[in-house]
Amino acid sequence: MQPEAGQGAAQHSFQTEVARLLHLMIHSVYTDKEIFLRELISNASDACDKLRYEAIATPSLLGQDARLVVTISVDKDARTLTIADNGIGMSETELIENLGTIARSGTRAFLDKLAGEGGGGSATSLIGQFGVGFYSAFMVADRIEVVSRKAGSADAHIWTSDGASGFTIAPAPAERAAQVPRGTCVTLHLKADADDFLAPHDIERIVRTYSDHILFPVELAEEGKSRQINSASALWQRSRSEVKPEEYKEVYNAVAGQFDEPAVTLHYRAEGRQSYAVLLYVPTEKPFDLFDVSRKGRVKLYVRRVYITDDADLLPSYLRFVRGVVDSEDLPLNVSREMLQTNPVVTQMRKAVTGRVVGELESIAEKEPERFAKIWETFGSVVKEGIYEDFERRDQLLKLARFRSSKGDDARSLAAYVADMRPGQDEIYYVVGESLERAKASPQLEAAAARGVEVLLLTDPVDSFWTSMPVSFEGKKLRSLSQGDVDLSAVTPAEDEPKEEEAAPDIAGLIAQLKPVLADAVSDVRTSSRLVQSPACLVAQGAGPDLALDRMLQRSQRGGGSVKPVLELNPRHALVKAAVAHAAAGHAAEVGDIGQVLLDQARVLDGEVPADPAGFVERINRLITQGLAKA
Repeated sequence: MQPEAGQGAAQHSFQTEVARLLHLMIHSVYTDKEIFLRELISNASDACDKLRYEAIATPSLLGQDARLVVTISVDKDARTLTIADNGIGMSETELIENLGTIARSGTRAFLDKLAGEGGGGSATSLIGQFGVGFYSAFMVADRIEVVSRKAGSADAHIWTSDGASGFTIAPAPAERAAQVPRGTCVTLHLKADADDFLAPHDIERIVRTYSDHILFPVELAEEGKSRQINSASALWQRSRSEVKPEEYKEVYNAVAGQFDEPAVTLHYRAEGRQSYAVLLYVPTEKPFDLFDVSRKGRVKLYVRRVYITDDADLLPSYLRFVRGVVDSEDLPLNVSREMLQTNPVVTQMRKAVTGRVVGELESIAEKEPERFAKIWETFGSVVKEGIYEDFERRDQLLKLARFRSSKGDDARSLAAYVADMRPGQDEIYYVVGESLERAKASPQLEAAAARGVEVLLLTDPVDSFWTSMPVSFEGKKLRSLSQGDVDLSAVTPAEDEPKEEEAAPDIAGLIAQLKPVLADAVSDVRTSSRLVQSPACLVAQGAGPDLALDRMLQRSQRGGGSVKPVLELNPRHALVKAAVAHAAAGHAAEVGDIGQVLLDQARVLDGEVPADPAGFVERINRLITQGLAKA
């Protein structure tokens, strides 16, 4: 039953996602419940950060209470734990929005993953990562009261919930309102099994473990006295030699919202024309919002230890998996969003930090290839966006890039590819496919495989875009095996490879009959120089988009489908030879059937379905029946 919240209380229901989230937390067994305190302290710190920033333009918001602090207090008799801050506070509307809804992308993915973890200990690490930390308090509390007063407001409100039947909001009683002249006070009525959170020494241990880096004092109130229990220092402003590995990990957990081990930690200070401190991390695991359509970065901008924003785009979108902090000494504290886009200091800082991150990845790739291979496996599909977008660093990113190829299972660099090119080969060949298996099965690889030519197998969606531009590496152009004319005759076959058999038969007569039959579906029918085993394949015209890109644009309803492909035929294949014989004998109906079947087979090999599945089956059955009748 929802507890009483006082006169004038208004009853509200939780958003569907919140209700589901609370159910999972309340009815699951977690092994690491203490992370709720980390989350509430983090929220309190954010509130202090926001007030400090707002007070730059409106100093009166601080009033006589300029020292921003987070205070924790315990009442063993009442079995309550209280986390209070004197930060920005919340209005009635903001209490509803912030504590009744989850207005953040990825919520459903979080809930699905949380449920999939079955309530295990690893699931708790997701809570901070998905920005739903407040609700983790219901793991230890059967009732929560939040009293909040917006900075500069005369009104305070109380939010109350048992986590099950929605929540109530009412004007705070005078006594409670007087305790919160500004900011937010969260009081947890602890469950019977949460005695640990009534012990001051356990509270201090948790704070030092998870929240020691918080930039505001975290104080523990005992017997009328308060003492600070965190260091409250900006770790990124300290020398690398002074920072312990576990301290880097703590800041990574808090700043990045990730709870794996960082794969890369980059900590340095830039001095000279500009002065700023940098602490950046590359996660080991993919952040949940890595493929969010906004493609926003999550590097936090500070100015002289004052948090400004995490929306400053301090790194390009293709490095959005990098998390951390950049703290400038040169920017004004009242820097606006518009200024961040045009300020020359920010522009130079962005360029320098990007160069440092790319340089760090280059260093790891050169000195620790196995470590880099893991990083690339996780984030390579995002980094490749830079090949398409960042012309200035395209050569660097191409050098960093790793690709699966027809040579084996290990990802290969372009430098390794070029070093192993066959005599007479002067281009880098690739095919784009929706999966590695499909790319390996592509008929366009056959002639290259027959001459021992390595082919890059590109399977990430972004591959269709960056390969659409003229790209070269060390003077070698990248050439699609499914686009335009491909001539491998200059490539020297290996000595142990079989020599070509008889000359290819002339199929000009067959082609002449097929062109009008297939005119609605293809732009041309021609003899193929890239097929060895398959009877037919589809390729893009030399001036048009690659077929993979065209299909992607078509499926996403962003164009595509307007350019007809080219049907190439293998003149040495038995089915094509049979079609040639039927054409010479004047069997137009059979030739038409074979031509349509060859086209549909080529579509199937490309991962598509026949344009007319019923017609495809009918033609196959007709041709088989005719063949059996003659047997």
